[in-house]
Amino acid sequence: MAGLLRFDGKVALITGAGQGLGREYALLFAERGAAVVVNDLGGSFKGEGQSTRAADKVVEEIKAKGGKAVANYDSVEFGEKLVETAIQNFGRLDIVVNNAGILRDKSFARISDLDWDLIHKVHLRGSFSVTRAAWPHMKKNNFGRIIMISSAAGIYGNFGQGNYSAAKLGLVGLSNTLSIEGKKYNIKCNAVAPTAGSRMTETVMPPELVAALKPEYVAPLIVYLCHEDTEETGGLFEVGAGWVSKLRWERTNGAVCRTASTKMTPESVRDEWQQITDFDNATYPQSAADTTRHLIGILSDLDGGLGGKKSTKSTSSSSNGINVELAKAAKIRPSTFTYGPKDAILYALGVGYTTKDEDYLKFLYEGSEDFSIVPSFSILASQASSAGIFTGGIPGLSVDVTKILHGEQYMELYKPFPPNGKLTSQARVVDVLDKGVGALILIDVDTYNEAKEKIAYNQSAIMVIGAGGFQGSKASPALKPMVKPPKRAPDASMAEKTGVDQAAIYRLTGDRNPLHIDPSFAAMGGFKQPILHGMCSFGYATRHVMKTYANNDVSKIKAIKTRFSKPVLPGETIQTDMWKDGNRVYFQCKVVETGVPCLTGAYVDLYDGATEAKVTSQPSGGSNMKSNAVFEAMKQQLAGKKDLVKKIKAVFGFEITKDGKTAAEWTADVKNGDGAIYQGKPKSGKADCTIVISDDDFVDLVSGKLNGQTAFMQGKMKLKGNMMLAQKLGDLFKDQAKL
Repeated sequence: MAGLLRFDGKVALITGAGQGLGREYALLFAERGAAVVVNDLGGSFKGEGQSTRAADKVVEEIKAKGGKAVANYDSVEFGEKLVETAIQNFGRLDIVVNNAGILRDKSFARISDLDWDLIHKVHLRGSFSVTRAAWPHMKKNNFGRIIMISSAAGIYGNFGQGNYSAAKLGLVGLSNTLSIEGKKYNIKCNAVAPTAGSRMTETVMPPELVAALKPEYVAPLIVYLCHEDTEETGGLFEVGAGWVSKLRWERTNGAVCRTASTKMTPESVRDEWQQITDFDNATYPQSAADTTRHLIGILSDLDGGLGGKKSTKSTSSSSNGINVELAKAAKIRPSTFTYGPKDAILYALGVGYTTKDEDYLKFLYEGSEDFSIVPSFSILASQASSAGIFTGGIPGLSVDVTKILHGEQYMELYKPFPPNGKLTSQARVVDVLDKGVGALILIDVDTYNEAKEKIAYNQSAIMVIGAGGFQGSKASPALKPMVKPPKRAPDASMAEKTGVDQAAIYRLTGDRNPLHIDPSFAAMGGFKQPILHGMCSFGYATRHVMKTYANNDVSKIKAIKTRFSKPVLPGETIQTDMWKDGNRVYFQCKVVETGVPCLTGAYVDLYDGATEAKVTSQPSGGSNMKSNAVFEAMKQQLAGKKDLVKKIKAVFGFEITKDGKTAAEWTADVKNGDGAIYQGKPKSGKADCTIVISDDDFVDLVSGKLNGQTAFMQGKMKLKGNMMLAQKLGDLFKDQAKL
């Protein structure tokens, strides 16, 4: 767990800090190690009068607790004086919280020039003045955190507060611009609309509500947003009573109220009003550039663009939210992904690595001499880059996020990931295909390390159900093709039972879709329970191939491709069948319990020199034997249950039948050495107890669906040799291959 957020060595200037929210901000910053400039004019909430007592009292409180603070009594309209106090006393300024404010509430018809000007002089001009004075010091230090204290009145309006609400929303606009201009200087700026009991809010709130909405339920958000580790900028937040929420702009798809040959008229606006105001499939613009790009797309469709030449390229109709050319032309902001060993280990646990297998320790322990990161870990940086595409991040893709399915994934690895680092990823939409039932969106992402070396490339094919029919292309050369495996029996197979909490673990790596954790949400999608992430199954398959054909050497994995055919439920068993031809390993995964393929058309390309581990041969019973997966899982898991040999002390033989004939034989030696499970008859002597059972009944027996005594009495299971030893089968199956 991360430590406390500290501000040692940092200097914070809090305006209007003599009481209420400002006082609470000052006390909390000081408690966390910051030196604080406590500014307060000492007047009434209407801006009348002046006193030094309010600021002095807060400074005394801070110093009494061992903190550092100094008072300032100047009006915020003289911002340079407040900043000068910080520089003279502490030598620097890192944080500004523009909290000072007054009220002069009047209904709009009664607002005087004085009422209007005083409010703006304190709130808007005061925040501008203080921030302008602080700006050069923050630029010089390449660090700054600024908070504009806005208000719900500014966001939503409020009767009798026309002057106040105008100034408070003005602060949001100022914050948005400062967040853009400050990026290259590591200056972050956010706006916060707090709801708390104070001498100002007591004029518009019942006394009992004022008492309940304590300032200490607001201050932690302000402090968090000002920490050096916080990357948030340009945000607008509401906070109160311990609740925090982020707001964003929402925009309808709108309607074009003219054509290339007809004018826009009031009547055409009237006729399109329903679509203009329809928020179904709304988008969430994040910058003025989003609007510009959108308008350029409109002009391209209507008039041939700014040059007047109509485009002959196909675009979608606006009714389904897809505009191919607009989406392909969009410039997506690069994203950064910072990680360390903890993140890599969590991902490894998420895709099934376990300390039961000594070969896997290097993926789970940062102290290992050859600590390694699973190649498929690169998906985390890729997903971080493309996360905003479907939530209004780019024009031309207004889709229903509840109808999104991950269709295919391709991944190239150019060099192993270091134990920690900061990755930069650039995403782009390379094509949108019309598949009739939906739109298939191809997203390419290049990922670079801190040396600007390209270390990974990902292509995600995302299906949006119901978004097809826009007369677009049905195929694209940009889509990495799938392949079919050879028709021969698999060269190797590996099967593992997923944990019942597998999805709950994997989602902590970044994909928080409630489909993978919330039963009610899964039910709405038609699933009987939350399903496993497709990329979790992808990770299982990568691990199986890497263990079988690359001796767990991450440097040997060159590329991975698969299609997500069917979902896997947590607790089900994934079996990976593999075929190796040269440096390509074809693979297909299926759910053992159902026999249904879950990953298809898949392969892993290896770099030259890959060293094969001991290959698990496909059992003679064929890939359609469900019991094969059980024994493969038992074989791998027995290593972590060596105490079973002392407990059971028996050799079991298994004759697995299909259609009444013996189709496979297995031995479970839980008597000699560390124990062993292998295909065929016992390597020496005879089995102490032999179990004859059909393939289907054996799986039911291990899974608990079939009771052992019932199976024996009904003739579904026959025993040879020491039948009493069969009572120990429960110990053998428990926590090992129970499906």
